[in-house]
Amino acid sequence: MRTYLATLVMGATLLGAAVMTSALPAQAQDGPLRIEITDGVIEPLPYAVPGFVPETPAAAELARDISRVIAADLSGTGLFREVPASAHISKVTDFDAAVSYADWKAVNAQALITGALSVNGNRLTVRFRGYDVFAEKELGTGLQFSGTTEGWRRMAHKVADVIYSRITGESGYFDSRVVFVSESGPKNDRRKRLAIMDYDGANVQYLTNSASIVLAPRFSPTGDRVLYTSYESGFPQIHVLDVGSVQRRVLSADNGIMSFAPRFAPDGRTVVYSQSQGGNTDIFTMNIDTGARTRLTSAPSIETAPSFSPDGSQIVFESDRSGAPQLYVMAATGGEARRISFGAGRYGTPVWSPRGDMIAFTKQNKGRFHIGVMRTDGSEERLLTASFLDEGPTWSPNGRVIMFTRETQGASGRALLYSVDVSGRNLKPVRTPDGASDPAWSPLQN
Repeated sequence: MRTYLATLVMGATLLGAAVMTSALPAQAQDGPLRIEITDGVIEPLPYAVPGFVPETPAAAELARDISRVIAADLSGTGLFREVPASAHISKVTDFDAAVSYADWKAVNAQALITGALSVNGNRLTVRFRGYDVFAEKELGTGLQFSGTTEGWRRMAHKVADVIYSRITGESGYFDSRVVFVSESGPKNDRRKRLAIMDYDGANVQYLTNSASIVLAPRFSPTGDRVLYTSYESGFPQIHVLDVGSVQRRVLSADNGIMSFAPRFAPDGRTVVYSQSQGGNTDIFTMNIDTGARTRLTSAPSIETAPSFSPDGSQIVFESDRSGAPQLYVMAATGGEARRISFGAGRYGTPVWSPRGDMIAFTKQNKGRFHIGVMRTDGSEERLLTASFLDEGPTWSPNGRVIMFTRETQGASGRALLYSVDVSGRNLKPVRTPDGASDPAWSPLQN
């Protein structure tokens, strides 16, 4: 049996307590159902999630809620299509009873997810299994999650991650968070503050007030800290904020020197950022503990928006050294950079995929903005979106989905968050209480 503890702290409030997972008695484990994810048209896989079985009286409401969040996670990917409860023939009332495969085949459910919940005080236990209906076999081994009732949504996301992974062969991304800039007020007087939420927009909490402009928050590799740019001093400076305690400190405090566009290196100890002084903007790294800095570029052009490769060996960045903003890649130690963008238009805000195989970017061309992706050598450029203003992509932890900012036109226009599959399918808004911009996706939580 494997166990792990996962504590989720947002702001100063404990939202998810210790979550433990363990294996249930195994059934058949071979021949799993699979979705082969390609760039072609995908017919969503039909699945069923009967309401989870409440095994104690206090579990009834949570049983319904958890099964609905699981369904929302899976259907929201565009890879799965839920068979509605009204079409179900079988009713699951006993988690340990044999599965009536013929009944689920009759409604064309290719995958089946069953579960059971028990509540004892504030302790919640969720058991679940997944089945390949037409093969009449269990998908892997059943699991059990335990924690507090306050962390029920996180348990649901964890269940969905397991099912997603067993069917697609990829890691999931549902048990993750997004930090972003929450925007309120009219377009000519926007109030901005940092906020954090679950990947699907739930559990929003605010990390700063709106007394000063904040921009470009970025998670640390472990998801416990956030870098961002603040105008609290009157000009941009980089801050680092501890997500659990909401304590923050200034990383760059030199008078008269603007620093911005920070990102963590994969080691979590180094920050790469842009610094502007004397009319010139270059890229630097800083040791977050000692404050020691290293200058990586020294061109007379503007170098900004740096992003590390997952292995920490390279940095992609934006530069106008060719006359217009384009994308370049250099070694993490600096030195000669090679240009990788050669299409029409202006390129910016590059960010390396966590898989290491692609770079997402913003592109402006012929009055339209796009979110696009390309291989790390610049080949196979593909535009995923087009609108009045799309910008600032961020990758899901598994490299399958990109979230970004979309701003609508006109005096009453507002910034909102959207997501799109890396193939360009499944474009959809991400719900937030107010306007929102500058999203940054966390890694999967531990």
